[in-house]
Amino acid sequence: MPNIDSIANKFRLSYFIFALLLCAAFVSIFLYAESRIEQDLVKARLLQQLELSQEKHGDQPIYVAEPGIKIYRYDKAPASLQAIANDTVQETSVTVNKKSGAGHSNLHLFAYTQDGRTYILTYLENTEMVMENYPVLAIFEHLEDIFADTLKVAVILSLLIAAIFSQLSSKQIIKPLLDLKRAVETDHHNLSDLTHLPSEVGVLARAIDEKNHKLEQYLKREQLFTGDVSHELRTPLTIIMGASEVLASQLDADSHLNEFTNRISTTAKETSEIITALLLLSRAPEKLDAPQTSINNIALAEMQRLKYLLRYKSVTCQVIAEQEYSAYVRPELLKMALGNLIKNAFQYTDDGEVTITIDDGKITVTDTGLGIPEAMMPLLYERFERLESHYKDEQTILLSEHETKHKVEGSGLGLSIVQRIMSHMGWQLTHQANRSGGSTFSIYYK
Repeated sequence: MPNIDSIANKFRLSYFIFALLLCAAFVSIFLYAESRIEQDLVKARLLQQLELSQEKHGDQPIYVAEPGIKIYRYDKAPASLQAIANDTVQETSVTVNKKSGAGHSNLHLFAYTQDGRTYILTYLENTEMVMENYPVLAIFEHLEDIFADTLKVAVILSLLIAAIFSQLSSKQIIKPLLDLKRAVETDHHNLSDLTHLPSEVGVLARAIDEKNHKLEQYLKREQLFTGDVSHELRTPLTIIMGASEVLASQLDADSHLNEFTNRISTTAKETSEIITALLLLSRAPEKLDAPQTSINNIALAEMQRLKYLLRYKSVTCQVIAEQEYSAYVRPELLKMALGNLIKNAFQYTDDGEVTITIDDGKITVTDTGLGIPEAMMPLLYERFERLESHYKDEQTILLSEHETKHKVEGSGLGLSIVQRIMSHMGWQLTHQANRSGGSTFSIYYK
């Protein structure tokens, strides 16, 4: 079935409808003219017959002229004719008896006043009388048939020509748009061949070219900013890691301060890995190498790293995988994506369990936590959107103690970063609400 939303098909359809309306207008004009001419001819014929009948028979209540003509004095006419007759020739269908049986014919009638006396003149269409009594009407009816047949052929040819012409002209009209589409899809630098056009396509090409230029400048600024910030952050992080190692080497093995030096060193390393992942996101996907990376190892490492979020909660967590699974992806990106999903699950689950399931082609993170309200679904992957604010808006957290219990730290960037990583790697992220509460996020990596 043709796509009605296509510009070309809309143009073809509108052109065909225009041709159809034009043909309908001409047919209406023809039918109106044919009707008026026939009325005038019938009226002239009946008035002529009234004059002849008066000369021949004098004043009579009813004049009959064979075949088909009957003239009534108004007071002697049937009541049905008196009810509809006026000075305009009218046509009504009546049942008549023919040799072949009952049939339908057209009765023409009108009222005419002469010397203060009104007559109703009628003519029943009958082919027998035409040539013998009124050859002008016979010629007209013959011409009427010819014109009707010609008009039918003209309408068919007009619609056919309209369809062919609309097909050809739509291709010419759409061609610049198709050229613009190909230029945008392949290489926007090819737009320079279209920007000089004076038509609307040229205006659109210039607007797209200008927009592309602005986007290029924006992306360059973003890449430079990311690179500069990452470069500037690496130096203090290196100093922090070095200082923590020196500090650790000067402490006794059983010193309680070792825990703090380890946390400093671990956090600095994690921040360095995040910076590396952000740098990778700033590059084009085709320019990144994608080594074979163990999904199981990263999932276990992230679960262990974030377990501190469950210290005061009755929540269990586990990684389920029947075998060792791997994917061709930068480990920094996979770690950031999985880490954000697991972190969200740990933060928003107070009771129950968090399960990370790995199979061939899919990674799922399932929790029994708060779940996501329906109002937040359209904004699920938007930046700076927080779960708590939507629960407050819907008044699902009624007690201040309960509100404090579910208040977690965060910037509302986690899911938007995960979605960006998925788009960058060509993977897919989906969300599904659990029947028993909580959420399931799935990463499809094949």
